[in-house]
Amino acid sequence: MMISTKGRYALRIMSYLAEHNDCGPVSLKDISQNENIGIKYLEIIVSSLTKAGLLESVRGKNGGYQLNRKVEDYSLYDILSASEDTLAPVACVDKRECESADSCKTFRVWKELDDTIEEFLKGKTLKDIL
Repeated sequence: MMISTKGRYALRIMSYLAEHNDCGPVSLKDISQNENIGIKYLEIIVSSLTKAGLLESVRGKNGGYQLNRKVEDYSLYDILSASEDTLAPVACVDKRECESADSCKTFRVWKELDDTIEEFLKGKTLKDIL
């Protein structure tokens, strides 16, 4: 499993918003400047996070983005799932369409690894990062 730049940036964005949670909405410009992430790429990532229900968008002069729940209520699994295509270590575990899954000697190992990754990421929150 390889976490992409998009996933790593999503964690950085969410961490930044968590640090500034008491300041109201944070503009993309502010996030971009402080996290050194290009605005266009930032827009794509924030859109994914918003669609997943992890962020609230506030319009207007003092608008921006903010968390919509407590910091400890955001698992790293939720954040990475919203920004990554898959978190599975191998395709057969992700798609669950492998014709050989029942007879494959290695499938059980990959499934166990997938479950371990998911359990680990669900057990870690934004609060742990801060």
